[in-house]
Amino acid sequence: MKVCMFGSGGVGGYFGARLVQAGVDVTFVARGKHRSTMLNNGLRVSGISGDLHLQSVTVVEDPKENGPYDLVFLAVKAWQVEDAAKKLIGTLSDSASVVPLQNGVEAPEQLAQLLGEEKSLIGLCGIVSFLKEPGQIFHAGLDPFIQIGELDGTSGKRVDNIIALLNSAAGLTATAPEDVRVSHWLKFIFIVTMSGIGSVTRAPIGITREDTEIRKLMEECANEVYSVGCAHGIALPSDAVERTMNTIDSAPAEATASMQRDIMADKPSELYSQNAAVVRLGKSVNVDTPVNKFISTALVPLENRARGLLEF
Repeated sequence: MKVCMFGSGGVGGYFGARLVQAGVDVTFVARGKHRSTMLNNGLRVSGISGDLHLQSVTVVEDPKENGPYDLVFLAVKAWQVEDAAKKLIGTLSDSASVVPLQNGVEAPEQLAQLLGEEKSLIGLCGIVSFLKEPGQIFHAGLDPFIQIGELDGTSGKRVDNIIALLNSAAGLTATAPEDVRVSHWLKFIFIVTMSGIGSVTRAPIGITREDTEIRKLMEECANEVYSVGCAHGIALPSDAVERTMNTIDSAPAEATASMQRDIMADKPSELYSQNAAVVRLGKSVNVDTPVNKFISTALVPLENRARGLLEF
């Protein structure tokens, strides 16, 4: 099976490296100095899962350079999904599957519209990792996992085959949930809460979760996402918010969300796919989302500055 890891940062770099270590034929898509370093010096992974140095990896700037692919993991930022999907047109085998791994809940539908429902799956992952420097991924927290399912929430033969491929690699666990849509939204509740609160406070999770008033705000934020998901027909468990807070409490104290790090670094972020998406999805089903509206509205000027739309 020929695999493409589209995006080679903290998520794609880590999972792709583990697949290569297991003997899987992986093509990485990367840009700039990260790409040139990978070409010349390979790819390194360090951190709590142990150190790994792949001295030689296949890396391209355009996926068309090395297709066709049987399986693509889309590990770009949520706001890059549409552009990445367009670049995949013409690179996929007849039976190819595309698994999105970014934050947010809208990527599967975007992929289905651009690449076809028959090639699109729902995917999500859990890992705290980042690009430490070109050619090196640092795994800072969480036991890495990937969950996959069909667009209707079920699993089947192709999902089982992908799960088996992933589980052949060390350093990660892959499963097919009973209803992947529920798992997708459970992660959405967590990441929206962590990202939004972290972005407005600019503090790590260990600080925000211990402050009584900020913790209440976290719970309100999570409750809004839960209500929006239920209104969209997702069979979320009644203890979804409690689970979210338990996950927040188990995260490393120094942990920050990728959206938070991007905003703090004045880079384009996933704001429009996270807190702003909650507001947008809430409006479509008449669910009020005041906390997420405040967070997204407050952060829009910073987001627009990072995208070159504002100067200040």
